[in-house]
Amino acid sequence: MSESAESLFKSRDLPEKLGPMTVKELRQGLRRGMFIYPFIGIHLLAVVAMAAEFKMPEVEKFTEFAGVLNLMLFLPGEMFSGVFWAVTGAVCLFFMPLGGLALMGQELEEGNHELLLMTPLSRWKVVRGKFLALWGLCLLTFSSLLPYLIARYLIGGLDVWRNIAMALTVVLFSGMMAAGAIGSSSFTRIPARIGILILFMGSMLFSLGTVAMSVGAATKHAGVIFHLNTLSVAFCYIVFGLALARSRIRLVVHHYEVKPSWMIIGLLFFTPFVALMASFMTLFHAGGVGLIGMGLVGWFADRSPRAPKWVQAPVANIPGMVPPGPGESPPPLPPGSVPGPEAKTDEEREK
Repeated sequence: MSESAESLFKSRDLPEKLGPMTVKELRQGLRRGMFIYPFIGIHLLAVVAMAAEFKMPEVEKFTEFAGVLNLMLFLPGEMFSGVFWAVTGAVCLFFMPLGGLALMGQELEEGNHELLLMTPLSRWKVVRGKFLALWGLCLLTFSSLLPYLIARYLIGGLDVWRNIAMALTVVLFSGMMAAGAIGSSSFTRIPARIGILILFMGSMLFSLGTVAMSVGAATKHAGVIFHLNTLSVAFCYIVFGLALARSRIRLVVHHYEVKPSWMIIGLLFFTPFVALMASFMTLFHAGGVGLIGMGLVGWFADRSPRAPKWVQAPVANIPGMVPPGPGESPPPLPPGSVPGPEAKTDEEREK
């Protein structure tokens, strides 16, 4: 390959700053049917939705509760925002994130996760790379709809903040759904994946409805407090989805430990009750505090036990070698042998 052709190929390739797992999943995802067919379908539906809105006398009605993660704005009713947003929500919020139900299975069923963990990649990096790839495909599809949004704005009669809030809702809710789909895909059997995804969505919707309706009833509008609480829902359940997938690719679980995946499933079950209790305790103003706490619990729930730094590694058992006494340095290894991690000094191990 010539230098000019090689430079052209590198310029069109994905940047290395995204991480190896993200680049791998994006390369595969952009060629999969889970991206191509929904991408084509959503544009066809968007054209039909725009044509239907042109014939409607009034698309949007003013409401004080036009805020981020208010799903009622996508559903027919008093807060309905038009056919265009209903189509966008159905594809970007639900159908495209469901493509993540196959992401972790291909690593676990073939044992690829064991090879990945032998590299410098950690469990968080593996799961995070898959999440960013799936979320990026959802956002790429949504960003292609911006010309339709501009056309709707030029027509007139639309609330700018309402459309901005709904765009941010698509961004955050698709991230939560993508994290839940990736966490559910870490189970091998299809009924287990469906059951975990239903539990995840039920817990997420119940917690979101609890804090949103509580703050809305207390403040009578979607203000700063409303958005702080809804953002806490996004933080909590993105962490839950990724923590569930991370717990499933752990190579060793000791006998004295609780299975990490069961801990995350338990958090999914009890988190809505924590959100409800926190809302009552804060007079319906800060139920998201409980969700932030539960998200942090999910973040640190699966911690692999490690020996403290002051514990010295055992000396290699090599025939003919006399073990060193207390305070003595280990004898040099025979020529041609490879030193193990126990033969390294404390400074080298820290590096």
